Amino acid sequence: QVQLVESGGGLVQPGGSLRLSCAASGRTFSGYAMGWFRQAPGKEREFVAVISGSGSFTNYADSVKGRFTISRDNAKNTVYLQMNRLKPEDTAVYYCNGDPDFSQVYRGRADYWGQGTQVTVSS
Repeated sequence: QVQLVESGGGLVQPGGSLRLSCAASGRTFSGYAMGWFRQAPGKEREFVAVISGSGSFTNYADSVKGRFTISRDNAKNTVYLQMNRLKPEDTAVYYCNGDPDFSQVYRGRADYWGQGTQVTVSS
């Protein structure tokens, strides 16, 4: 069983930055691909970014490419999402997910999900 706990959300002005963290329990963290999804009010949950277990491979949604960076520290069992040049349309609840299967994470079918953290971009 893996438990995921997100943190780092909050209110930020357009153009600002936030770093989200997702802390994972368990001793096999490096064997899990990890991802970030988000869900805005009235919209479906959407893919944001994914990272392989080793951290050597990443992929991003077109809407965040060049602004967001996913990374991980396997020694700390933590995955991060650095969000720069934030826009009002980035406002959403952000969820991290994890699964040994990279494709399951990317497709939003991971076995494990966090409870979410709210990000609000507004002046």
